[in-house]
Amino acid sequence: MYTICFVEDEVNLANLVKVYLEKAGYDVITFNKGQDAINYIGNKVDLWILDIMLGDDINGYDIIGAIRKVDLNVPVIFTSARDQELDKILGLELGSDDYITKPYSSKELVLRVNNIIKRVYKSNDNEIISYDIYKIDVEKRVVYKEDKELNLTTLEFDLLLLFVYNLNKGFRRDEILSAVWGTDYFGTDRVVDDLVRRLRKKMPRLKITSIYGFGYRLS
Repeated sequence: MYTICFVEDEVNLANLVKVYLEKAGYDVITFNKGQDAINYIGNKVDLWILDIMLGDDINGYDIIGAIRKVDLNVPVIFTSARDQELDKILGLELGSDDYITKPYSSKELVLRVNNIIKRVYKSNDNEIISYDIYKIDVEKRVVYKEDKELNLTTLEFDLLLLFVYNLNKGFRRDEILSAVWGTDYFGTDRVVDDLVRRLRKKMPRLKITSIYGFGYRLS
Protein backbone atom coordinates (compact mmCIF):
# COMPACT_ATOMS: atom_id res chain seq x y z
CA MET A 1 0.00 0.00 0.00
CA TYR A 2 1.31 3.45 -0.95
CA THR A 3 1.55 6.12 1.74
CA ILE A 4 0.44 9.67 0.99
CA CYS A 5 1.06 12.68 3.23
CA PHE A 6 -1.58 15.39 2.74
CA VAL A 7 -0.78 18.84 4.16
CA GLU A 8 -3.90 21.03 4.31
CA ASP A 9 -4.96 23.52 6.98
CA GLU A 10 -8.66 23.34 6.07
CA VAL A 11 -9.60 20.46 8.36
CA ASN A 12 -12.90 19.59 6.65
CA LEU A 13 -11.25 19.47 3.22
CA ALA A 14 -8.38 17.40 4.59
CA ASN A 15 -10.79 14.89 6.10
CA LEU A 16 -12.87 14.69 2.91
CA VAL A 17 -9.86 14.11 0.64
CA LYS A 18 -8.48 11.56 3.10
CA VAL A 19 -11.68 9.52 2.78
CA TYR A 20 -11.51 9.56 -1.03
CA LEU A 21 -7.84 8.59 -1.10
CA GLU A 22 -8.36 5.78 1.40
CA LYS A 23 -11.26 4.45 -0.70
CA ALA A 24 -8.81 4.41 -3.62
CA GLY A 25 -6.53 2.13 -1.59
CA TYR A 26 -3.96 4.56 -0.15
CA ASP A 27 -2.66 4.94 3.39
CA VAL A 28 -3.15 8.65 4.14
CA ILE A 29 -1.51 10.79 6.82
CA THR A 30 -2.86 14.34 7.17
CA PHE A 31 -1.16 17.40 8.63
CA ASN A 32 -2.89 20.71 9.32
CA LYS A 33 0.31 22.54 10.24
CA GLY A 34 3.43 22.94 8.14
CA GLN A 35 5.82 22.31 11.02
CA ASP A 36 4.19 18.96 11.78
CA ALA A 37 4.73 17.95 8.14
CA ILE A 38 8.38 19.00 8.22
CA ASN A 39 8.88 17.01 11.42
CA TYR A 40 7.60 13.90 9.61
CA ILE A 41 10.07 14.17 6.72
CA GLY A 42 12.42 11.18 6.71
CA ASN A 43 9.69 8.61 7.20
CA LYS A 44 8.60 6.45 4.27
CA VAL A 45 6.28 8.48 2.05
CA ASP A 46 5.36 7.62 -1.54
CA LEU A 47 3.71 10.94 -2.43
CA TRP A 48 3.21 14.35 -0.81
CA ILE A 49 0.25 16.66 -1.43
CA LEU A 50 1.05 20.19 -0.21
CA ASP A 51 -1.22 23.18 0.12
CA ILE A 52 0.87 26.26 -0.63
CA MET A 53 -0.79 28.71 1.77
CA LEU A 54 -1.05 27.31 5.30
CA GLY A 55 -2.25 28.85 8.53
CA ASP A 56 1.14 28.96 10.26
CA ASP A 57 4.46 30.56 9.31
CA ILE A 58 5.49 27.61 7.13
CA ASN A 59 4.09 27.30 3.60
CA GLY A 60 4.14 24.59 0.97
CA TYR A 61 7.28 26.00 -0.64
CA ASP A 62 9.13 25.65 2.68
CA ILE A 63 7.97 22.05 3.00
CA ILE A 64 9.04 20.96 -0.48
CA GLY A 65 12.41 22.58 0.14
CA ALA A 66 12.82 20.44 3.26
CA ILE A 67 11.61 17.33 1.41
CA ARG A 68 14.08 17.77 -1.44
CA LYS A 69 16.99 17.97 1.01
CA VAL A 70 16.15 14.40 2.03
CA ASP A 71 14.52 12.86 -1.05
CA LEU A 72 15.00 14.15 -4.61
CA ASN A 73 12.62 11.68 -6.21
CA VAL A 74 9.42 11.39 -4.15
CA PRO A 75 6.58 12.97 -6.16
CA VAL A 76 4.88 16.12 -4.88
CA ILE A 77 1.55 17.71 -5.83
CA PHE A 78 0.86 21.34 -4.95
CA THR A 79 -2.65 22.64 -4.23
CA SER A 80 -3.54 26.31 -3.95
CA ALA A 81 -6.48 28.71 -4.08
CA ARG A 82 -4.25 31.06 -6.09
CA ASP A 83 -4.52 30.50 -9.84
CA GLN A 84 -1.44 32.44 -10.88
CA GLU A 85 0.87 31.20 -13.62
CA LEU A 86 3.88 32.34 -11.57
CA ASP A 87 2.81 30.14 -8.65
CA LYS A 88 2.57 27.12 -10.92
CA ILE A 89 5.95 27.77 -12.52
CA LEU A 90 7.59 28.37 -9.13
CA GLY A 91 6.11 25.13 -7.82
CA LEU A 92 7.51 23.21 -10.79
CA GLU A 93 10.89 24.89 -10.44
CA LEU A 94 11.02 23.77 -6.81
CA GLY A 95 10.51 20.17 -7.89
CA SER A 96 6.77 19.55 -7.76
CA ASP A 97 5.19 17.10 -10.20
CA ASP A 98 1.72 18.60 -10.51
CA TYR A 99 -0.34 21.62 -9.47
CA ILE A 100 -4.08 21.67 -8.84
CA THR A 101 -6.09 24.83 -8.20
CA LYS A 102 -8.77 25.12 -5.54
CA PRO A 103 -11.64 24.53 -5.58
CA TYR A 104 -11.01 21.06 -6.95
CA SER A 105 -13.04 17.87 -6.77
CA SER A 106 -11.71 15.07 -4.62
CA LYS A 107 -12.24 12.70 -7.55
CA GLU A 108 -9.99 14.84 -9.76
CA LEU A 109 -7.25 14.84 -7.13
CA VAL A 110 -7.49 11.04 -6.80
CA LEU A 111 -7.14 10.68 -10.58
CA ARG A 112 -4.00 12.79 -10.58
CA VAL A 113 -2.58 10.81 -7.66
CA ASN A 114 -3.32 7.54 -9.49
CA ASN A 115 -1.57 8.78 -12.64
CA ILE A 116 1.58 9.82 -10.79
CA ILE A 117 1.75 6.64 -8.70
CA LYS A 118 1.44 4.48 -11.84
CA ARG A 119 4.16 6.43 -13.64
CA VAL A 120 6.64 6.53 -10.77
CA TYR A 121 6.33 3.05 -9.28
CA LYS A 122 5.69 0.76 -12.24
CA SER A 123 8.29 -1.97 -12.91
CA ASN A 124 10.63 -1.61 -15.89
CA ASP A 125 13.04 -4.63 -15.74
CA ASN A 126 16.15 -2.59 -14.92
CA GLU A 127 16.43 -1.09 -18.41
CA ILE A 128 19.37 1.24 -19.08
CA ILE A 129 19.13 3.69 -21.97
CA SER A 130 22.13 5.61 -23.32
CA TYR A 131 21.84 8.95 -25.09
CA ASP A 132 24.93 11.02 -25.86
CA ILE A 133 26.70 11.51 -22.50
CA TYR A 134 23.60 10.49 -20.50
CA LYS A 135 22.59 7.13 -19.05
CA ILE A 136 18.97 6.60 -18.03
CA ASP A 137 18.15 3.93 -15.45
CA VAL A 138 14.47 3.32 -16.16
CA GLU A 139 13.73 1.16 -13.11
CA LYS A 140 15.41 3.47 -10.61
CA ARG A 141 14.20 6.54 -12.54
CA VAL A 142 17.65 8.10 -12.35
CA VAL A 143 19.63 9.95 -15.03
CA TYR A 144 23.41 10.22 -14.99
CA LYS A 145 25.52 12.75 -16.85
CA GLU A 146 28.72 10.71 -17.07
CA ASP A 147 29.08 9.79 -13.36
CA LYS A 148 26.98 12.62 -11.93
CA GLU A 149 23.34 12.03 -11.00
CA LEU A 150 20.93 14.64 -12.35
CA ASN A 151 17.97 15.87 -10.34
CA LEU A 152 14.90 15.40 -12.52
CA THR A 153 11.31 15.70 -11.34
CA THR A 154 8.77 12.99 -12.11
CA LEU A 155 7.31 14.94 -15.02
CA GLU A 156 10.74 15.75 -16.46
CA PHE A 157 11.73 12.08 -16.31
CA ASP A 158 8.47 10.97 -17.93
CA LEU A 159 8.95 13.49 -20.75
CA LEU A 160 12.51 12.27 -21.24
CA LEU A 161 11.31 8.65 -21.51
CA LEU A 162 8.63 9.66 -24.00
CA PHE A 163 11.28 11.25 -26.20
CA VAL A 164 13.99 8.58 -25.95
CA TYR A 165 11.51 5.78 -26.63
CA ASN A 166 10.34 7.65 -29.73
CA LEU A 167 13.46 9.19 -31.29
CA ASN A 168 12.79 11.40 -34.32
CA LYS A 169 9.03 11.28 -33.80
CA GLY A 170 7.23 14.60 -33.61
CA PHE A 171 4.73 15.02 -30.76
CA ARG A 172 1.92 17.54 -30.62
CA ARG A 173 1.59 19.41 -27.33
CA ASP A 174 -1.72 17.70 -26.59
CA GLU A 175 -0.09 14.30 -27.16
CA ILE A 176 2.63 15.19 -24.65
CA LEU A 177 -0.01 16.36 -22.17
CA SER A 178 -1.85 13.05 -22.46
CA ALA A 179 1.31 10.92 -22.24
CA VAL A 180 3.00 12.77 -19.37
CA TRP A 181 0.20 14.33 -17.31
CA GLY A 182 -2.46 11.75 -18.18
CA THR A 183 -5.74 11.91 -20.06
CA ASP A 184 -7.50 13.34 -17.00
CA TYR A 185 -5.31 16.46 -16.84
CA PHE A 186 -7.21 19.73 -16.64
CA GLY A 187 -5.22 22.71 -17.88
CA THR A 188 -3.58 24.38 -20.85
CA ASP A 189 -0.74 23.06 -22.98
CA ARG A 190 1.49 25.95 -21.86
CA VAL A 191 2.85 23.64 -19.16
CA VAL A 192 4.39 21.52 -21.93
CA ASP A 193 6.58 24.39 -23.09
CA ASP A 194 7.74 25.06 -19.54
CA LEU A 195 8.53 21.39 -18.95
CA VAL A 196 10.55 21.17 -22.19
CA ARG A 197 12.42 24.33 -21.21
CA ARG A 198 13.37 22.86 -17.83
CA LEU A 199 14.45 19.53 -19.35
CA ARG A 200 16.62 21.35 -21.89
CA LYS A 201 18.23 23.35 -19.09
CA LYS A 202 19.10 20.25 -17.06
CA MET A 203 20.15 18.15 -20.08
CA PRO A 204 21.52 20.58 -22.69
CA ARG A 205 22.93 17.78 -24.84
CA LEU A 206 19.41 16.58 -25.67
CA LYS A 207 18.63 17.48 -29.27
CA ILE A 208 15.05 18.61 -28.69
CA THR A 209 13.69 20.39 -31.76
CA SER A 210 10.75 22.79 -31.57
CA ILE A 211 8.30 22.18 -34.40
CA TYR A 212 6.61 25.52 -35.09
CA GLY A 213 2.85 25.42 -34.50
CA PHE A 214 2.99 21.72 -33.65
CA GLY A 215 5.17 20.52 -30.79
CA TYR A 216 8.55 18.89 -30.20
CA ARG A 217 10.85 16.10 -31.41
CA LEU A 218 14.00 14.50 -29.98
CA SER A 219 16.64 13.68 -32.58
